[in-house]
Amino acid sequence: MPSTSSISRADWRVILLASLGGALEFYDFVVYSLFARYIGANFFPSDDPMVSLVASFGVFAVGYFARPLGGLFFSHIGDRVGRRRVLIITILAMSAATACIGLLPTYAQWGVAASALLVVLRVVQGFCLGGELPGAISYVVETAPRRSGFSVGVVFFCVNSGVLLAALLNVVVHQQLAVEEIGDWGWRIGFLVGGGLGLISFFLRLSLEESKEFARIRSVAGASAVPIAELLRTHSRAVLVGVGILAVTAGFNGLLFAMPAFLPATMGYEPAQASEAQTVALAIMSAGLLLVAALSDRVPRKPLALLGTALLVVLAWPFFAAAQSRSIDLLVLFALAGVVGSICAGTVIAISADLFPTRIRFSGVALSYNLAFTLFSGLAPVIAALLARETGVAATAAYYMIGCAALSFGAALVMHRYDGRILADAADRTT
Repeated sequence: MPSTSSISRADWRVILLASLGGALEFYDFVVYSLFARYIGANFFPSDDPMVSLVASFGVFAVGYFARPLGGLFFSHIGDRVGRRRVLIITILAMSAATACIGLLPTYAQWGVAASALLVVLRVVQGFCLGGELPGAISYVVETAPRRSGFSVGVVFFCVNSGVLLAALLNVVVHQQLAVEEIGDWGWRIGFLVGGGLGLISFFLRLSLEESKEFARIRSVAGASAVPIAELLRTHSRAVLVGVGILAVTAGFNGLLFAMPAFLPATMGYEPAQASEAQTVALAIMSAGLLLVAALSDRVPRKPLALLGTALLVVLAWPFFAAAQSRSIDLLVLFALAGVVGSICAGTVIAISADLFPTRIRFSGVALSYNLAFTLFSGLAPVIAALLARETGVAATAAYYMIGCAALSFGAALVMHRYDGRILADAADRTT
């Protein structure tokens, strides 16, 4: 195994700035799911609360479906012009869309126009996020290639911290306000806070410089004329492996982020209980993935990926069954879920960046990451809610998690045929 090197103070600053933006943008994106049932009632009113919930989750999925388009658009800029410009544009546009959701009139005030505008704003959020995280991943692995696993771990530690911040805000809102107050106006707080934090992140990111590794590659060989075309011509199989390897974390996150709405609607838990359990899982997962990511720079990533995915295949049904029967305390269940989820998240994201060379890395990560999260994360809440409604058994959501984990297990089996690009480019620089 190649030896790892320490991260300099300058590199730490770059990694943290890239990660901070990802944290705030992901906060903006997932805060929607935390207040999904209130948003459904305000923008998609129905006599059946489950119909409103499914409609609200449907708009959540729309944001995910905009991500591949955003990824294609911004990755073209990122691989042609540079990563820095993308990271600045995306944070500004997404923050504005988030603040607008917080100020948007409801269906009762504007009718169908309010519902349509909500969809548009979610599309803007998803479009921007499609370029944000792939850009941050590409940026940090090129900043510290020999600590690429840990660098990506820092990004997703901060991303999960952003989600954790949204979850904590959700807990505070539910503790301080009555359900009627949250339904009337309290759900807006998360969006307004996110918009303000995003603006701060925008100004901080103005000080970023271009990725040195990308700048070197561009000066030596020139930028790709059409990065996505080159990617599909030379690394199409790696894209498929990337989609497969990311399915497990995409599905896990999609279900986890939906729990504050899913558990009360299908299993009768109090909203505060569900939010607290989710917060525990996120806190443990954030710390755990950082440790696993650091470990992935020192040991082969394939066994770690196989371990995490196999555990989820085996434990998904017992988890949901125990939650439905209340045979195990909800906080304990979610703490265990955070541990298992961290093994996957701390490994597979770095693998996805390692599948592509620097010249087209942004495009490769954007396409595989966004396809995976569109297919397996965006649809997770909708499918979980539909399964619960159609079967009358909320625990059937486990089938979705099992399928995602099994797909990633299969992708991990073949990953060594395609990975190793990060250190290969770093070696070219030093020879």
